[in-house]
Amino acid sequence: MIGIAIGVALGLAGGIGGFTFVYARGASYLTNDPAACANCHIMNDQYDAWQKSSHRAVAVCNDCHTPHGLGPKYLTKGLNGFWHSYAFTLGGYPDPLQITWRNSRVTEGACLKCHADMVETMQAGQSPESISCIRCHRDVGHQH
Repeated sequence: MIGIAIGVALGLAGGIGGFTFVYARGASYLTNDPAACANCHIMNDQYDAWQKSSHRAVAVCNDCHTPHGLGPKYLTKGLNGFWHSYAFTLGGYPDPLQITWRNSRVTEGACLKCHADMVETMQAGQSPESISCIRCHRDVGHQH
């Protein structure tokens, strides 16, 4: 009897999870296509602003918002996907959207990686944590 209950519970969880993955276009989040970020209507303004930005020619969302290693990239995408789904399902997301501390560190790292030559001169004698690119340049990739 317990085996049947466990089987039913696993079947329901798998069915609901599979349906949600397909309905939410989950496979699109495994790509580098910026249009995947606009699957959720709350990201339309950021996506539209990115399309008009200078960074459109050189970077997609993942270049700035995920780490550059394969494992860390998909760990970040998974964590963000879980928490985004959680917040949107329960209605607990801030409006306007706010970047988390962890994700701002990822974005700062991307700035420092792509603009290393320029930043090296600015950082002379300072720790990398003392300079914040997005504090002054938060509208570069897309407007807020």
